[in-house]
Amino acid sequence: MPNHVIPAPIVPVIPTSTGSDFPVRRVYCIGRNFAAHAVEMGHDPDREPPFFFQKNPDNLDPSGVFPYPPRSTDVHHEVELLVALGKGGSDIPLSDALDHVWGYGVALDMTRRDLQGAAKKMGRPWEIGKAFEHSGPVGPLRPVSEIGHPDQGRIALTVNGELRQEGDLNQMIWKVPEMIAYLSAYFVLQAGDVIMAGTPAGVNAVARGDQMEASIAGVGALHVKVV
Repeated sequence: MPNHVIPAPIVPVIPTSTGSDFPVRRVYCIGRNFAAHAVEMGHDPDREPPFFFQKNPDNLDPSGVFPYPPRSTDVHHEVELLVALGKGGSDIPLSDALDHVWGYGVALDMTRRDLQGAAKKMGRPWEIGKAFEHSGPVGPLRPVSEIGHPDQGRIALTVNGELRQEGDLNQMIWKVPEMIAYLSAYFVLQAGDVIMAGTPAGVNAVARGDQMEASIAGVGALHVKVV
């Protein structure tokens, strides 16, 4: 048995359609990967070098419940494709990148927008707005063997039945293979790493009691209640 001075932390997992869980090592999130969302956030929609921030693995929450976080009065939804890696590496060639994907899921990048905005103005990191507890609601993963590699299809989010976000996976500025290849040039990717692939336009605030439904064609749906 390991001789730890404190109990070892539990490895966060995401349920899968196979009945087994996917253990999560790291969470990489790409920023402004849909042109219309870049515009609504006040940025140029032209293709620019990608940039990433991170959430913590235990921020991912498959419970279907999102507790409204403290120290914020402006919490936004962002529906995203989640890419789960089954193997890793460094300097992965673009042509081989999809071979590293185990499967895909639907996720939300919940954001304390007021805190993120304050951090941006001061040139500070975004974690206070992005990497808080329960900030990554996630649905079950489906393996590539079931659904292939979705590179097009509707991605949408409703709140209390009202459509808030809608786009298509083919509108992503940086595609899944490009994200994997780019990240592997700067980090040693490993099995268990996940990538949140960006959100379409329409991000907006939620309130306690709201019912969110996120969906991606061919991947699945995610129902989350704000409490």
